[in-house]
Amino acid sequence: MKTIPHSLDDPRLPTILLALASVGVLASALFFQFVLDYQPCVLCIMQRWPYVAVVVFSIAALVFRQWKGLGDALLVASGLALLAGSGIAAYHVGVEQHWWAGTSSCGGGTVVATSLEALRAQVMAAPVTRCDEVAWSLFGVSMAGYNVVISLGLAVFAFVAARVAYTRTPVSRTAL
Repeated sequence: MKTIPHSLDDPRLPTILLALASVGVLASALFFQFVLDYQPCVLCIMQRWPYVAVVVFSIAALVFRQWKGLGDALLVASGLALLAGSGIAAYHVGVEQHWWAGTSSCGGGTVVATSLEALRAQVMAAPVTRCDEVAWSLFGVSMAGYNVVISLGLAVFAFVAARVAYTRTPVSRTAL
């Protein structure tokens, strides 16, 4: 533990870094959506929510920093949210690679309409973008694939920062 810098003793710096990284990932997703016109599928949208949670946790940790131990706990919560996001992204990669089927809201289901009105309702409710089609890739890796790596890396950073802050700061271990 001696090689980890003392700047991680206080959970505020890692919290700010996690928030900035999350805002960066969200801004990238919105750039692809609104500037480059890559429309997201349902799983793409679901992958954004853990980053939103990290931003909310970060704001709460900074606003309520006088509550001892809250910053450490919210770093752990951020790590858990990012692990969940990595799981969603890994599931999306599997859907893109046709290793398994996507959710019913991913489109391309085999539901048979029994009437013309039911068929119309099914077509109108179908998502515009399918989850099993790779809209963009770099070096053969899709956005979901990159999100697996980014989410896992940020989760590890959150857990390490929480552990360092908890073990080095006696104040963080005091009861609320």
